[in-house]
Amino acid sequence: MTNQATDEAAREREERWARQEEAAASATRDIADVPAVEVITTTAVHLMSAAAVKLGLADDPEAQLDLDEARKLINALAGLITAGAPEISDMHARSLRDGLRSLQLAFREASTIPDPIGKGPGEKWTGPVN
Repeated sequence: MTNQATDEAAREREERWARQEEAAASATRDIADVPAVEVITTTAVHLMSAAAVKLGLADDPEAQLDLDEARKLINALAGLITAGAPEISDMHARSLRDGLRSLQLAFREASTIPDPIGKGPGEKWTGPVN
């Protein structure tokens, strides 16, 4: 490799790094403008969607059903909703709790070996769901 080619490669690499750094700084500024209630509810919706897919409630149930993964997602969702509810108002928390309960019931229905009442995913934080 010639000095000119080496210099060109180094300049391109530095330009790429500068673009990536600018994009990261822009993303940081954007998230700073987002209210906490929106971050919490958006995160909860993403967890709900992922759990629904893992419960086989999406377009390809046979390929996507994974109850172990669904349990983890529902547990995380229950913890987030329980901890975040006082911060996001009852109006937002109510619909998230309804979605969580639906997922917990869907899990119970999909499971071939049912968990004891109060031991299902998320029930540590929500109490028994039946």
